[in-house]
Formats: sequence, C-alpha cells, structure tokens
Amino acid sequence: MLNLDETQLKMLRELIGGGKMEDGAFNVRANSQSAGRQSTDKIKIVPKENGSGLDIYVEPGTVDDKVHIPVVMTKSGLKETVYNDFHIGEGAKIVIVAGCGIHNCGAQDSQHDGIHRFWLEKNASVKYVEKHVGAGDGKGKRILNPVTEVYQQEGSSMEMEMVQIRGVDDTERTTKAELAANAKLVVRERLMTHGEQRAISTYVVYLNGEGSSADVVSRSVAKEHSFQRFDAKLVGNAPCTGHTECDSIIMDEGKILAVPGLEANDVDAALVHEAAIGKIAGDQLIKLMTLGLTEQEAEEQIINGFLK
Repeated sequence: MLNLDETQLKMLRELIGGGKMEDGAFNVRANSQSAGRQSTDKIKIVPKENGSGLDIYVEPGTVDDKVHIPVVMTKSGLKETVYNDFHIGEGAKIVIVAGCGIHNCGAQDSQHDGIHRFWLEKNASVKYVEKHVGAGDGKGKRILNPVTEVYQQEGSSMEMEMVQIRGVDDTERTTKAELAANAKLVVRERLMTHGEQRAISTYVVYLNGEGSSADVVSRSVAKEHSFQRFDAKLVGNAPCTGHTECDSIIMDEGKILAVPGLEANDVDAALVHEAAIGKIAGDQLIKLMTLGLTEQEAEEQIINGFLK
C-alpha cells in the first residue's frame, strides 16, 4: 500500500508511533511525492489542484476517528512548502497525527515548510500530534519550519502536542489561533536542542469570545551550543482566561530566551505568564548516582523524565 524504502519506513514508524495507520484515513508524503493515500466514509483527503498540499474534510458528528498526515524526506538538497487545510465539521471528535522526518546523508540542506490550517466548527474537538525528527550523517542541514493556524468556532476544543527531541538543525515554529466564545486551546510543546542547533517557537493566541481559554506550556532542554527562543503572546479581547508557561533546562553553553506577551483588551480578561530557566540540580544527580548510575546516565534520566 505504501511505496517507501526501508529508511523511509523507519522514519515513518517513529513519526506515527503505535497503532495501525491503515485503519483510518491517511496520506504519506515522501520526497515531495505521494507514497500512499486513503480516505474513509467520513474523512475525505483531496489533493489541491496545484499539487501544493491537501484538503482534509471531516464530516459533522464524526467520532473517535484518526487521520495520519506524515512527511518523510531522504533526498539531500530537497526543499518544499506544503499547505494542508483541515475542515472539521460540527460536533466531530478526531485525532490528527502529523509531523516530518528528514534523513539527510548528503552535503546539501534539506528543508520542509509545512503550513497546516484548521477550521473547527461549533463544538468540534481535535487532538493534534506533531512530531519532528532529524537523522543522517551528512553535512547538509535538516530544516523544519512548521506554521500552524487554528480558527475555532463556539464551544470547540483543540489540544496540540508539539514534539521535537533530536536531529533538527534549524526550526522556526509559528502558531496562531483565534478562539470564539467558550472555545478552548491547550498546547504542550516538548523540545530539545544540541550542538549548534537553533529553535524558535512563536505563539499568538487571540481570545475573541466570552468564556474562551488557552493554556500554552513549553518544556525544553538546550544542550552544548544550541539556542532556543520561546515567544508566547495572549491577546484577551473578551472575558476569558489565558496561561502561558516556559519551563527550561539549560546545559553546557546553551542559551534560552523566554519572551512573554500579555495583552488585555477587556476588563475581565485574566492572563498569566510563567517562566523558569535553570540547570539540573546537583542533589538530583547525586541521588541517582548513589543508585549506581554514571553522571551522564543520571542526566539522561532527569531529562527524559522532564520531557515526558
């Protein structure tokens, strides 16, 4: 069903995790070409006429279905921009699993810019899982620039899990959301950088409707000489609640910049930002080392638990 080589299959399995992709709707993109596509009775995947991406239509009332939209790249020097639009019908409740894996063994940079736009109708609910990974021993960079736009109607909810743990040399992650009355947005970002890697995360959430709420939390680790910037802005245009949080571990010569932004345009807009950046506590290392772990093993245990 899928036209993939072994390297591509390995990356695909890492992106989608457990479960059988073939049980639901899916589209697999490999080196700028479709490697497999399947719609269902309630979820239609339609290629855009210009070939730049997909339109995904979820019928109203669809419950507990899953959509997989992964991308794998194994060709050095390949650069692409893809637009995927998700149209979620009223009352639907689904899971969307996306993400990109770049395996670059060449000397040229490989880059994927994915623009995902979501339109959630009244009382729709989406869990969106996006994972980015990089691999390969080539000198060419692995570059990922995801853009996510979310437009939520009354009573809808969006839960976003954004994960990037290894191998991506440069990334600029941009997320924009607009929420109507009683809409809810939850974001959980997990990020780790090392070497000379750079990662920029920018969130702007407009709380436009009464009773809307947003909770944006990032957990990250910056190792060696890598750089991270977390820029989160909440705009309260109605009686609403909003919370952003940056919780980071800095190691070696890493650098982390947290930029909070709160804009209240209504007297009943309740907005909060929290930020904490620090190194691994010495007593945590000592405790694990007394159990027989080396210092490096102890650090890895602490980081894995922190990013879990």
